[in-house]
Amino acid sequence: MKKLTFSAPCLFGIEGVVANELRFMDIEDVQAQTGRVLFTGDFSTLARANIRTRCAERIQILMGEFEATDFETLFNMTYGLPWEDFILSEEAFPVKGSCLDSKLMSVSDCQKIIKKAVAKRLGEVYGSDWLPESGAVHQIQFIIRKDKVSLMIDTSGAPLHKRGYRTQSNDAPISETLAATMVELSRVRSNHFVTDPMCGSGTILIEAALKALNIAPGISRSFAAQEWECIPASVWEQERELARQLERRDCDFFAVGSDIDTEALAVARCNAERAGVADRIEFIQQDLRDFSLQRERGTLITNPPYGERMLSVREAEELYRTMGKLFERKKGWSYSVITPDDDFEKCYGRRADKRRKLYNGMLQCQLYMYYT
Repeated sequence: MKKLTFSAPCLFGIEGVVANELRFMDIEDVQAQTGRVLFTGDFSTLARANIRTRCAERIQILMGEFEATDFETLFNMTYGLPWEDFILSEEAFPVKGSCLDSKLMSVSDCQKIIKKAVAKRLGEVYGSDWLPESGAVHQIQFIIRKDKVSLMIDTSGAPLHKRGYRTQSNDAPISETLAATMVELSRVRSNHFVTDPMCGSGTILIEAALKALNIAPGISRSFAAQEWECIPASVWEQERELARQLERRDCDFFAVGSDIDTEALAVARCNAERAGVADRIEFIQQDLRDFSLQRERGTLITNPPYGERMLSVREAEELYRTMGKLFERKKGWSYSVITPDDDFEKCYGRRADKRRKLYNGMLQCQLYMYYT
């Protein structure tokens, strides 16, 4: 089949991280752009990216991009795309999207025009005036930015951060994709010891274990495109088997998570069990003030409670001071802390060796990284 172009939307600021992980999968023509990464391939590439990508939010087929300042152009350009390559006569094709800084700013009107154009083309291809849409779902996504229209078909279904292991979480959970990004930026490897002294429901440590053991994050979940008749089931089976062959179960990775909340720790243990890494992580109840560096080497990654999340500003600042005293400068240790507080370094008592802008949902944060 001809090469397809894919889009992997991601959190702003981590496009390079997503691009690198796709390249490491031997995926071709990888291009990092603002808020997304483009690449090319076939149906095997589609399955591989869904199953193995840790930091992207979803995988989409990029059907086409064009300029449109009126509904007639939007209709004609949409109609001209080969939707029948993926959507069969009885399959569903709902439409959703967004508009920003464009002449076409009515989302509902754009939805109707795109839906009408796709329906007309499919009806003509299949020789039918009525499309039942009773089969597998092909979610059409449109983005209109400064009069440029991008049309995609989503292949993931549920967002990729929904790995399937976290059925419960604490009051302010970090997403799996953001946790995986922090793990990647902290350079966790298969022989590392990793700790999180405010681990909550354990997401950071679970993502660290999955990374260290090279367990594909999507190995146990399903994807929307698995239901598409145009993709043979063997494609998904082959890519899952390849992912399993790449696992490193004999590595030396180990992690310890601690938290003062016993209920959060119970959730963390259950999550680790579902993720298949419970034997690599120990969870203990402990106040942060009792934390100490008991190993010669280690990687600390944490998402502490902060002013806009769970604590008052004053309480958060006191917490940062405590962290600054406990997370001592020691050869063999590194620390990564994510927070939206601009005064973190002042309270912590030390300027970070490196900073990285990240987004926790819609909240702009900084990942403060400290090395020996």
